[in-house]
Amino acid sequence: MTTETRLGEDDKLHEECGVFGVWKVPTAAAITALGLHALQHRGQEATGIVSFDGARFHQHRGMGLVGDNFGDAKVIDSLPGSVAIGHNRYATTGDTILRNVQPLYADFEFGGFAVAHNGNLTNAHVLRRALVRRGCLFQSTTDSEVFVHLIAISLYSTVVDRLIDALKQVVGAYSLVALSNEALMGVRDPLGVRPLILGRIGNEGTGGWVLASETCALDIVGADFVRDVEPGEIVVINDQGVHSIRPFGRARERFCVFEYIYFARPDSIVEGTPVYDARKRIGAMLAREAGVPADVVVPVPDSGVPAAMGYSVESGIPFELGIIRNHYVGRTFIEPTDHIRHLGVKLKHSANRPALEGKRVILVDDSIVRGTTSKKIVEMVRQAGAREVHMRISSPPTTHSCFYGIDTPERGKLLAAKHTVEEMAELIGADSLAFISLDGLYQALGQPNRDPAAPHYCDACFTGDYPIILPDQADNADKQLSLLAANH
Repeated sequence: MTTETRLGEDDKLHEECGVFGVWKVPTAAAITALGLHALQHRGQEATGIVSFDGARFHQHRGMGLVGDNFGDAKVIDSLPGSVAIGHNRYATTGDTILRNVQPLYADFEFGGFAVAHNGNLTNAHVLRRALVRRGCLFQSTTDSEVFVHLIAISLYSTVVDRLIDALKQVVGAYSLVALSNEALMGVRDPLGVRPLILGRIGNEGTGGWVLASETCALDIVGADFVRDVEPGEIVVINDQGVHSIRPFGRARERFCVFEYIYFARPDSIVEGTPVYDARKRIGAMLAREAGVPADVVVPVPDSGVPAAMGYSVESGIPFELGIIRNHYVGRTFIEPTDHIRHLGVKLKHSANRPALEGKRVILVDDSIVRGTTSKKIVEMVRQAGAREVHMRISSPPTTHSCFYGIDTPERGKLLAAKHTVEEMAELIGADSLAFISLDGLYQALGQPNRDPAAPHYCDACFTGDYPIILPDQADNADKQLSLLAANH
């Protein structure tokens, strides 16, 4: 798992990627590009599309944003067909190089096969060693390629059975879309940690189908939401319609709670809950739990805005845009000197002095990871004349690393893993600092207090309660190493 600091965003957790697929839709590649554009927030390092025209597969991948790669009509024209899948990448496993860009594609004896994967396989390194011992040649360093090789060596005859065979050998959090000559497939891991939804595009009987990480991708292509793909479910879409396969036993769901806090776009509906409403409720709960006298509530844009709105309404303290975000600064801005690097946060955020000067300010953000950006934001607000600066965070303290597809630093670099809240407040320069409680977060999301014996969400980054085996646990499991030999 790699960890990389992004300019002005080193206090954020980053989602690995977004996936999108369409079945029987004219100009499928163009529709897929639009869907990926809506999912750009889930991955901004690289993007790719694989299409199928009924006879041949076509593919294009590139580093950078969707618009940089698929804004040219010639590129879209090179991807004919009414079926396609696409992927936006944010690397957590594997280097940021072109050969790691998805969807991954391979030719098998049964035809072509492409896969786009969101998440992280915690036993990928174990399976990879076993596969290499069998003679498999890996072309990438991403864990997603494990799926391709497991499918290649499976003794089953159909693509779906080969996919099931592969899924029963991997451990981790994943949502994926896959494409063969005969079907579009969508899969969620048995705990449903990562999201995936099914939509319908066009008229019933004549329209096609859509698979996507979030509902916001349906809106941009004019598709209707049908339902969430359920945890442990494989959705197979072919000329005979939509089929559901459930090869796993029932497991208690552990959907990633950070989708509500930060990852998902605010206009998406996640697991039946509008994200925008959820974030406002979280902000309101934060105000009830950690209110402080102040003159203005100011969000750290953009992710802190809905929570700050909820905080403002609940507390009765006016909401102000005291920090303005520059949306035209890219993630890959060149930082030529230490001085410019230190000023990096100001490339993305600037203080709105009239809204801050002489005021007692409540800053609302979604999380603190390393603390470096929070410190710079607090300094900026003070320099703009704020009399007091109180930081309020719409998630509990991030005390543990994520191994399920989120880009987090090692635990020793997480501020909350080493310091008390009071120490953190002093380090970032705030007059006070408070986080929403774990029970408060659950209540804001419509759940009872967190049940330690059966939590509703994956909240391991706050609790260390990991619902899926970790890489070091997989490494010590000798039966994993002999799994392929036993099955094949």
